[in-house]
Amino acid sequence: MPVTHASFVIDKTYPHPLAKVFAAFAEPSLRAKWQSPDGGARPGDHIAFEFKIGCHESARWVMGDDTPFPGAVISSEGIFLDIVDQKRIVSASNMMMNGTPFSGSLLSFEFAEEGAGTRLTCTHQGAFFENSDGPEMRKDGWEKLFESLSAFLDTEA
Repeated sequence: MPVTHASFVIDKTYPHPLAKVFAAFAEPSLRAKWQSPDGGARPGDHIAFEFKIGCHESARWVMGDDTPFPGAVISSEGIFLDIVDQKRIVSASNMMMNGTPFSGSLLSFEFAEEGAGTRLTCTHQGAFFENSDGPEMRKDGWEKLFESLSAFLDTEA
């Protein structure tokens, strides 16, 4: 089966200061709160990283019964390629399901002030391997994560 290459862009605007939105990506403890399925960690979930160029990040989630892959262990390993404080984060990562690689991605997150809030632009460029979730499901997954980010930002002081 050939590799599927696809890109997508998601633009979101949040009614929160840029520093708060950027911190939700830069601080492991904050990112774990909105990036875990259902907005809360389950047994076996983790997100760990050192937020510096060249440093690695790792994440692991056990998918819930209400997902397309119930019980599957999804893991990701990545590296930060570029970080400009409160402006940009670029990373490259792979994803695995139950230990089998199924995609490689280049992710760019751009942050800009918009009025009293923040505009976030996510550009995802991916190579999707056999048995992957595919670009449509990946985009849907990021849309849901950004909804979770919105709820997190609304409840955090």
